[in-house]
Amino acid sequence: MKKQLTAFIAAIFITLCIALGIFAISGVAFANSNGVQASNVPGQSASTTASQGASTDVNASNVVSQVQVQQQQQIQQLQSLVAQYQQRDQQYQQREQQYQTQLSQATTQAAQAQQQLQQYQALVGALQQRGIITISSDGQVYINR
Repeated sequence: MKKQLTAFIAAIFITLCIALGIFAISGVAFANSNGVQASNVPGQSASTTASQGASTDVNASNVVSQVQVQQQQQIQQLQSLVAQYQQRDQQYQQREQQYQTQLSQATTQAAQAQQQLQQYQALVGALQQRGIITISSDGQVYINR
């Protein structure tokens, strides 16, 4: 059992070493900006390779212009989003103003209603004091003659 465990640990260690080597090599190759362009043609001549060097410069400028076009498109999209958010913000501010106006009107109406209620209470109190009306404990109003 101990030999199998040792062999298993050794196999894992060797596998990890090989995997780390592969990742290291692929990382260096990925980071290398001076790499050679891959080709599907098996036997290229020296002139083909030289012409590819010239076309690589053209491709690089095409890539740069494509990146610039993409960046411009992203900028336009972001500007469009900003405009949409500004429009929404304006709509929200208008709604808030409407709600503030409605709240102010409702507050005014409530104050008027409160004032009318106080006037009615004062009137009923005065009528009771003069003996014109009588209010029973159950809330019924009787007119005295």
